[in-house]
Amino acid sequence: MRAVNSYTPWIVLAALTSRAVSLPARDIRTGTGPDQDAPTQLDRVGAEIKHWRRTTEQPPAPENQGQWSEIINFPLVPVSTAIIAATGEVLLWSAWSRDKFLGDGGAGQTATAIFNPTTGSVTESIVTNTEHDMFCPGVSLSASGLIVVTGGNNAEKTSIYHPDTNTWSSAAPLAISRGYNAQVQLSNGGIFTIGGSWSGGEGGKNGEYYDPDANTWTLRPGCPVDPILTNDRQGVYRQDNHAWLFARQNGSVFQAGPSTNMNWFTTDGEGSTNPAGPRGDDTDSMNGNAVMYDAVAGKILTVGGAPDYENSPATANANIITIGQPNEPATVTALGNAKYARAFHNSVVLPDGKVVVIGGQNYARTFNDDTTVFEPELFDPETGCFTVMAPMSVPRNYHSVAILLPDATVLSAGGGLCGEDCTVNHPDGQIFTPPYLLDADMNPAPRPTIQATVPETDVCLGSTVGVTVELDTEGGSVCQFSMVRFGSATHSVNTDQRRVPLDFAEGEQAFEVLIPSDPGVVVPGWWMLFAINANGVPSVAKLIHIQ
Repeated sequence: MRAVNSYTPWIVLAALTSRAVSLPARDIRTGTGPDQDAPTQLDRVGAEIKHWRRTTEQPPAPENQGQWSEIINFPLVPVSTAIIAATGEVLLWSAWSRDKFLGDGGAGQTATAIFNPTTGSVTESIVTNTEHDMFCPGVSLSASGLIVVTGGNNAEKTSIYHPDTNTWSSAAPLAISRGYNAQVQLSNGGIFTIGGSWSGGEGGKNGEYYDPDANTWTLRPGCPVDPILTNDRQGVYRQDNHAWLFARQNGSVFQAGPSTNMNWFTTDGEGSTNPAGPRGDDTDSMNGNAVMYDAVAGKILTVGGAPDYENSPATANANIITIGQPNEPATVTALGNAKYARAFHNSVVLPDGKVVVIGGQNYARTFNDDTTVFEPELFDPETGCFTVMAPMSVPRNYHSVAILLPDATVLSAGGGLCGEDCTVNHPDGQIFTPPYLLDADMNPAPRPTIQATVPETDVCLGSTVGVTVELDTEGGSVCQFSMVRFGSATHSVNTDQRRVPLDFAEGEQAFEVLIPSDPGVVVPGWWMLFAINANGVPSVAKLIHIQ
């Protein structure tokens, strides 16, 4: 693995073969139900794995609504992803097979790949040594940068990816077998997981705590799953899935959804649960998104989701949740709705605090691309408004992912995983360039360059980092610094990403940037440090490890 301290543009991989075929798919940009059809043409590319994509002509995007790359082919359907410590490369994985999954029990292996956005290279590996089918798991990034994957098809398993050696190892089994569980890295160095009745039996998927030093999972009797359940008509099999979890002070966890009831969990001792109030007038929002765009102020955007996991109309509901100290009630402010109702979408916080909402469909239906929303939306917390962005080329619905890259672009990928001839399999991705990286002529905007930091990589909470920035004469001086934690994503959940705006002492090219001392704000681990110029253009990130 190569350290990435400078980041050059990605390179698109060329497809091996290409031929057009007509298929009974749908291309629907609006609507709220499953019965609105429009013909579309898809393109099948590749040999071992089939790439289905829309080839109907796209309308021109409004002026500077961002820009999408050409399609990047992958050897598998990316159902889960995480940014790799120190390098900024992207780990992708599917299930026991590249393009399909097995039911509860799995096959004891996982198809994985590493994508290098700098070179465009993709390296595939089948992981067998852990005997873990890591489909539908909990995922989090540890304080040291390990990628910790729990449950899923082999519901009792814990597997750990080691970036320094590019290897996987087994860790202690879960106390309760589970899949579709949510998992979060804590401010005290531990890991918390809860829910997950998709596999390992239904019900009783109470919270448990992982101690990385002792390599043990221990139940927290004071953290029952019942307070987080939705009212899904399929029962607990769906009601405890994909919780929206946020680490805060002293090992605490804030649960923002998808249930309308919000809660605080503490993880020390036996653990405890305290209600944080309802999420305003919102409905249950399964397969919606929650993004902490300002961890200092405790600001969380929630958007979309559906009352039930499947066969359910999505909503365009959007709220701002503000949290303070653990166990205090949260404040909820309803926003004007997003432009599109969505479920199975993904949302990514950007260095400037805006949030891009990608993919999803108006009507939640697994393994289905009907009612796809092709246009992303960009949420601006300064105005509280959503703006429609340039449309993407490929549906990104159930089993899709999106994640921030160190060059301040966003990778959107995946969807499907339903077998060789399934037309909603999408073993590919596209990179979205947000408007802040483009000038009025849609060319790359001048951006600042972080030349050096002192310390170079390892940074302590509460310390000051010296940052030397090279300025472009057209871009103006540096007006902001921010950090975004490395992300992980699966099933529309990313509990690792969060943004922290930073205080700094001004200088022409040398700056002193203050890292907050609170691990409930700056959760230890790997972060991307950005400098942002007067035109709002971010630098390529400097990758730092906060301890």
